[in-house]
Amino acid sequence: MLLLDLLKRIGLSDLEARCYVALNEEKSLTGYEVAKRVSVSRTNVYSALRSLMDKGACRLIEGDPVQYDAVPIEQLVRHLRSEFDQTSERLVQELKAPARDTSSFYNWQGTRALEQAIGRLAANAEHTIIADVWAEDLIHMEDSLLAAQRRGVNVILISLGPVQTRLDQTFIHKRIDGATADTPRKFSLLCDSRSALIGGFGGDLKPSALESDHPSICEILKNEFFHDLLMIRIEADFGPRLTEKYGHGYERLREEYLNGNGWRI
Repeated sequence: MLLLDLLKRIGLSDLEARCYVALNEEKSLTGYEVAKRVSVSRTNVYSALRSLMDKGACRLIEGDPVQYDAVPIEQLVRHLRSEFDQTSERLVQELKAPARDTSSFYNWQGTRALEQAIGRLAANAEHTIIADVWAEDLIHMEDSLLAAQRRGVNVILISLGPVQTRLDQTFIHKRIDGATADTPRKFSLLCDSRSALIGGFGGDLKPSALESDHPSICEILKNEFFHDLLMIRIEADFGPRLTEKYGHGYERLREEYLNGNGWRI
């Protein structure tokens, strides 16, 4: 992600972010000098600098002319985090969610929405996260999983295909031959056995997912996890014998049930 995008995610506007970067690159600039560096009118730049001062991101140096200096990013981030924590605590105390006596189902569409949902569920996990995802789609959740792992959450990743990751507990599941760029790539996330997200990236459909706290959905994902672990272990211990009996990628076994019995799956 670009530096400007990161700054905008902590609450700066596009122009504020550009001014902050300019001030960070060189100390003690006048408003005129900042305007030259960002190629924006002085009127708009002075407005952005005032806003940066209000947000605690830059400081004014009295003189003739007046100069501006960026607050070091470490100090700014700590300040923003402190303000966010205080505001969050007030909101949690004063805005209680009503009690629900039934499970809920929510739909999410679009890559950004899915990443937001994944991040929120991972951030609220307390003890265990089980993530099942294709290797090429780990990029959409790895940062959130790593953040949870750093908090002490037990994060377990099952990757469909080899993957490089800093997650401590990673299991690689073999892919069945025949997958193409158009193949829908499913993923699932189970947090504390009480919050589930099931969806997919790729294929012909827009990235989408279903979020639910329904016990049956959570139990299905738990069973799928244990099934995956069992298959990974069996394939590691008896791979050649399985291939000999059932064919490469279990092709003979699948052929027997899908074609021999006329099933459509």
